[in-house]
Amino acid sequence: MDARIPSVSSSELYARLGTAAAPVLLDVRRDEAFSKDNSLIIGAFHRSPEEVEPWSKYLAPDHPVVAYCVHGHEVSQGVAARLHWAGIKASYLDGGIVGWRAAGLP
Repeated sequence: MDARIPSVSSSELYARLGTAAAPVLLDVRRDEAFSKDNSLIIGAFHRSPEEVEPWSKYLAPDHPVVAYCVHGHEVSQGVAARLHWAGIKASYLDGGIVGWRAAGLP
């Protein structure tokens, strides 16, 4: 994807949760993937990756946002890029929720 869109590792994200530096966490798995496993990383909101424009207007441009999908590839990177281009401090979770779970995180 775009080299200007930063990623965050599972351990970096976990360290920020529950702090003043905690980002808005968006689960952007497609509906099919989400319906197979609808568990969320604590504090996350599920949002449709196909409908970024309608829900992105509620995000503060100066507050960090981290998007995640199943593996941290095109879906979350695409959403992070679209948010970034809209002026929002967005990144994506490297490895997605699969990587989060592989790290043994809740």
